[in-house]
Parts: sequence; structure tokens; C-alpha cells
Amino acid sequence: MTPTTLAIPVTPAVAVPVGGAGLLELDAARATRGVPELAAASPVARVLVDTPLPHLDRPFDYLVPAPLDATAVPGCRVRVRFAGKLVDGFLLERAETTDHQGKLARLERVVSAEPVLTPEIAALARAVADRYAGTMADVLRLAVPPRHARVEAEDHDTPGTHPGPKITPESGPDSGPWADYREGEAFLAALARGDSPRAVWTALPGTTEHGPQWPEAVAVAVREVLRGGRGALVVLPDGKDVTLADAALSAVLGPGAHVALTADLGPAERYRRWLRALRGRVRVVVGTRGAAFAPVADLGLAIIWDDGDDLHSERLAPYPHAREVLALRAHQARAGLLIGGHARTAEATRLIAAGWAGPVVAARATVRARAPKVRPAGEDAELARDEAARAARLPSLAWRTLRAGLETGPVLVQVPRRGYLPALACQSCRAPARCGHCGGPFALRAGHVSPYCRWCGRIAADWRCPSCGGGRVRAQVVGARRTAEELGRAFPSVPVKTSGRDGVLATVGPGRALVVATPGAEPVPRGGYAAAVLLDGWALLGRPDLRAAEETLRRWMNAAALLRPSAELVVLADSSLPSVQALLRWDPVTHAERELADRTELGFPPAMKMATLTGSPGAVREMLGEITLPPEAQVLGPVPVPSSRGDHVRERAMVRIAPDLGPALAAALKGAVGVRSARKAPEVVKVCIDPLDVI
Repeated sequence: MTPTTLAIPVTPAVAVPVGGAGLLELDAARATRGVPELAAASPVARVLVDTPLPHLDRPFDYLVPAPLDATAVPGCRVRVRFAGKLVDGFLLERAETTDHQGKLARLERVVSAEPVLTPEIAALARAVADRYAGTMADVLRLAVPPRHARVEAEDHDTPGTHPGPKITPESGPDSGPWADYREGEAFLAALARGDSPRAVWTALPGTTEHGPQWPEAVAVAVREVLRGGRGALVVLPDGKDVTLADAALSAVLGPGAHVALTADLGPAERYRRWLRALRGRVRVVVGTRGAAFAPVADLGLAIIWDDGDDLHSERLAPYPHAREVLALRAHQARAGLLIGGHARTAEATRLIAAGWAGPVVAARATVRARAPKVRPAGEDAELARDEAARAARLPSLAWRTLRAGLETGPVLVQVPRRGYLPALACQSCRAPARCGHCGGPFALRAGHVSPYCRWCGRIAADWRCPSCGGGRVRAQVVGARRTAEELGRAFPSVPVKTSGRDGVLATVGPGRALVVATPGAEPVPRGGYAAAVLLDGWALLGRPDLRAAEETLRRWMNAAALLRPSAELVVLADSSLPSVQALLRWDPVTHAERELADRTELGFPPAMKMATLTGSPGAVREMLGEITLPPEAQVLGPVPVPSSRGDHVRERAMVRIAPDLGPALAAALKGAVGVRSARKAPEVVKVCIDPLDVI
């Protein structure tokens, strides 16, 4: 379909004819009046303008002046006049003619002749925008980093002069950690042949003196891709994981064979490394979710680790998930895809059930030899021995496990809540303590005597319970810092280390130490933890979230994977729950298959495609009345949704449909958003496809 163009006059007296010959004839007339002539070949440039308006999500045609002919290359950054203003854009392609029947403006200037938008990334951005009912301009803001002129001028070598390590078939195969998996060696052999296998990898637990084993497995897979003559891309949840993978890739591939992209690098350094991949200096890129768009030439394998982590979901419109971006990219580039993790998501399980990917798992004997020894605190034998363990936050089994583990090394205590006392209740009637000004929950900081409101920050100096009139509060939820304080008193001769939002520890030594960490912030121990206790399982399992059970098991397994083989692990949760049973057996596959079956029966993602519309009640209902949904679509709601501040009334409607009709749903939602944008609707409705917080 030919893109619609925007009519922007150059001079009011002269019209631009259609066709390349007419453009050149008009240009000769303009040259006599001092107007620069047009480019001799391909004088029309199709430009994607950087505009947030959804109804303008299409390329526009502009004329290329002759002085800009050499630098106006496809993929470069340009400045154009759009709606009376100078705006940025990307030049997508050059053409001989235009189908526009009016006047065309000229390119104002070429910001940089560097072709930063490759055809592959442009096609990927278009596919991601269409899948998530967003705009291509929004996706390109995530895909292409801001320009730094000084960085661009630093390296003028010819692209491809530093292709990376010399890995040849004669160098000999080395399966490394993949030898422990039944399908591991076959997967590596396919990569070395240049094939494009798609697999879901359930990684084994355990650590070595250098840390977890999964980074080495990732590096070995990347090495085999390079042996097959293609590039690789590795996407990880956070900077801590990038550091581990970066070290493993350097050890396996050698220095200078890859680049790592993280947000903490700073704009200049990140752009410098991104340009190395764009110019062909390296064929391997590792980074966080933004690296899913990295310009890796001739991509052979895309890897995503721990795809259930919510850090893989973009917080900016159109809210794409890195797993889906890599799946689209692998499909377009005919590349392989590896989805790895200690646990398994329902989305990855559905890919296996559909035959799109195959499983890579270890034999049960290998799993039993590597997994820790898991014990629930509420088992019958323990309750008979210690009746108070039923109500205790840290029962005697947990104390004995920590004490025994400290004799041989560090021990881990995972606490699902950060802070000191993040939730308080009335001491008399146990009603939640809330602020009388905004209704927010009260909390207590370490070293403070008066609670404060977590929403508005007001001090609860004269608070009274509205239910019973009591003026004293008690802890309803205990955070990581309070837990560390209590453990420090119980083990006065052992150093206590905390890792969480206020400061994440990357590693911990092999000596005796009590490590108190929130989920995802567990430091990597050298040689593994000697023991671990997973506290407050109810806080994770009791969340009103569709993915509560799946997310709880993922967090538990990620922490348990850092233990030594057969080390003691105590989980404080009901042993009859499916998530606890999966942890006891170290069987995330069966748990994921059951989770997928339950969601299929209930009609929730990933068995169904889901979209949410969030905004003011009037705006949501107005959009539902205007949108033309497929007949098979089912609308749920709208219903009120809680606000973080309680000062705005918001509602959310959910639309669900069969997965094969997902493109039709995305097109309908995008069309409705474009119509509202074109008529300048005063209120914006947030559209999110496949959101993480369905419930």
C-alpha cells in the first residue's frame, strides 16, 4: 500500500508535478531563481516524522535537494518542516516518483549521514507497533539511542574491519554446561550448522566458584552461532545479570568480541557501543530489554533469560515485551530463539504446545543431584516437634537451618517486602492503619518513632483508629530491613548484609554471612549458599494477580538456584499449594503446563489475546462506543481501578479474543486511537495489549 503523504507548500505560486521528469523540469525553473536543484537520481525521500500523534503514523514524501544528495541515505536522521515546525525524522527510502498530488516540501537538512536505522530494525519497529497498537515513532525511540556527534566522529574505520573472534569448525566442539541436557548437544550442533532452532530451556540450579552456570551456557551457545557464521543477541532482565553474562562471554569468546548495553553506561558510552554493532565491529550484543532492537547483522540466535521477569516489559508506549519483540525478530530474520530460565512461564509453555519451539531439559536424575533439599516449615513432623511453628514468622526449623548453614558458608534469607515496617495495623482491632488525609497506608522507617503515610508523606502524630478509637499500631508486614535487624540480634557474631532497592549487592564472599535480600536482588555467592530461608510466602502467593503463583515459583527458584547441591532450603508456605509442591520436586515444567491449562479454561492470556483500555470513565466508555471490534471479541467492564494517589477516578475495560484474531484486535484499537487523536479528544485512553497486570 502506498503511504499517504502530507501536503506542505514550498512556494505558493508553483505546484510540483507528479513523476520524476516533472520534478526535474520544475527544478530547472527554480534554479534560475536561486532555489537549489533537486537530486539527479531518486529525488523523493520517504521520511518517518517523529510525531506522537497516532493518526500520523505513516511516512511522508519530501524532495531531496542536490546538496543533500550524498548524505541523504536510507536510515539517516533528517530534519524536516512538518505542520509549520522543524521536527526530527528518519529517512526510510529514496524513490524516483511520488503519488502525492500536491506540493512537496524539501528536506531541511541531514542531521547525520550515519544510517542508524537499518532495514531490519525498521521492519521490526513497524511489526512491533502494529502488534501493540502503537506508533512506529514510539518504537523507534526505544530502538535507536539519541545521537552523539562526538561519538560518531571517533571511529572512521570501514565497517566490518573488526569482525570479532576467529572461530572455525576446526576449533573443535565443546558442549560445556549443555552436556547436562538431553537436547543440549543437538541444539549446539544446529547452531554451528547455521540452522535456526527455537527452544525453551529449563536451566539447572547450582553455582560454581565463578557464579551461576547459566551465563557460561549462554556464552557457549553464542560461540556456536559465531562458528556458524552468524551474529547473536542476548537480552537479560537487569544490569546484575548483564555483568554475569558479560564476564562469561569475555571468557569464552575473548575480549572485544561483544558489547554490553545497559542504561547505567551513560548516553555517550551506550551510543559508542551501539555504533560498534551497527558498523559491524562486533556480532554479539548483550544487554537489557532495549538491546532487543540492537542492530546485529545477520542475526542467527536471539536469547532471552528469565522471560517471566517484569523488567522485560517496557514501561513506555506501546509497552512491548522483550520476549515478543525477539520472537518477531527471529521470525523476520529467520533466526533461532532461545527462551531460558530456571522456571518456565505459561507463554513459553504455549510456544512448546503449539510446536513453535522445542524443550531443552535435563534428566530427572541430573535435576535431583543438582537441586537443593527443600523443606516446608509447616510439615506435620515439624509441627509435632514445635507446635508454635504454625504461627511463628521464623520457626525453629528455619533457625536450625540458618545456624547449620553458617558453619560452612553464607546463608540467604529472602524477604518479599522491602523497607522496615511497610504496613501497619491497629494494635487493638487489627484494622489496617490508613491516613486520614488521603487514605494511604501507614509505614514506619528504621530509626523513626512515628509512622508516616506512604502516599502523601504526612506523619501520623495524632492518629486514631476509625474502627475502635485505638491510638497504637502494630506491624502488619515486616520488611527486609527489620528482618535484618532481628537476625543481627539473634546472630551477634555474624555479619548481616542487605540487598534490595536501596542498594543491590552483586556478589558475596564464601565466608560466614547472613544475607537478607528482596526477590531479584540476591547477591551471587562464590561457591553457592550453604542454606536459605524463604520468608512470608503468603505475601507472594496472596497477591491479587493472575501470575501470582507463576511469579512466586519463579522468584523462589531463582533464589534456590544459588544454593549448593543438596543444601537445606526452608520455604515458609503451605506445602499443599501447587507452587510449593513444584519447588519441592523442582518441577517447573508441570507447574507451567497446569498454569496454562487453567488459563485456557478461564480464557486468560496467553490462551487468549487480551487488551486493556484505561482512562477516565467518560473517555473509556466513549472509546468503547466508537471502536469497531471483531464480532468474536468480548468486552469485560469497564470497572474502577485503584489509583496510586486516590485523587483521580479511573476505569479499565478489558477486551479478549482468540489469539489468531489478535492482529485484527490491534488494528481496531489502533484505528480508534487514531480517530480520537485526529479529532483532538481532550482525554487520552491508555491502550495496552497483553498487559502483565490483567487482574
